[in-house]
Amino acid sequence: MARFLKIAGLGIIGLGFVSLILFVIVPKDAEGGFRNYINSLVGVKCIDYRQGNFSKKLSDKIPDYIGKSSLSGIVKCKDESEILERVNEGKLVEVNEGNGFVIREMTHSYPYLTRDGKDLLLEIGKRFREKISGTRLKGSSFKITSMTRTTDKLKELREVNPNASAYSPHLYGNTFDISYIRFSVKKWYLTNCDRTFLKEALAEVIWQLREEKKCWATYEKKQNCFHVVAR
Repeated sequence: MARFLKIAGLGIIGLGFVSLILFVIVPKDAEGGFRNYINSLVGVKCIDYRQGNFSKKLSDKIPDYIGKSSLSGIVKCKDESEILERVNEGKLVEVNEGNGFVIREMTHSYPYLTRDGKDLLLEIGKRFREKISGTRLKGSSFKITSMTRTTDKLKELREVNPNASAYSPHLYGNTFDISYIRFSVKKWYLTNCDRTFLKEALAEVIWQLREEKKCWATYEKKQNCFHVVAR
């Protein structure tokens, strides 16, 4: 018995050591990160979720809706103090993590939206959870990467990202970005098929709301996000 426990203990230590080595040697910029790298090593098989491709259907252009979105949103804010003024006036509301979504740390925007914007986000989260409820990915959440910006924050962003629009809908409080490559999931092995399913399931939910005239949406490949604007 003692010999068995000794061998088992050495095995556990060995696995821990191998895991540590892998964590160190895996390229930090590898697509999918450490988890996806391990998946490729152990050969985890994909599951066919039979999910249609909807991301390419999200093709709204800023010039087509910026006039309407600016009228239904807030007046542009210069800095955080003006954001808080809009909050005190009831024109913006704080957004916390909710059913189906989490909020990543944001360096160029603030976690506030108009009431219509927040209602839209909550509805996307609800429908997303319902859509994936019958799969092994049930309980997963998408991640919000950007919400309301000030003109100061937009200026800072354009210094590091020249592709950021000077006429950003984010200035009006009714816009948010959802990452389609980062999700919070409850399973360790996340295959490429899993990722594709979560991305396209989310895209379908947004597309349905777009068809219901509740939002405009754009598939932003360079930013790896779905850009969503409440109508």
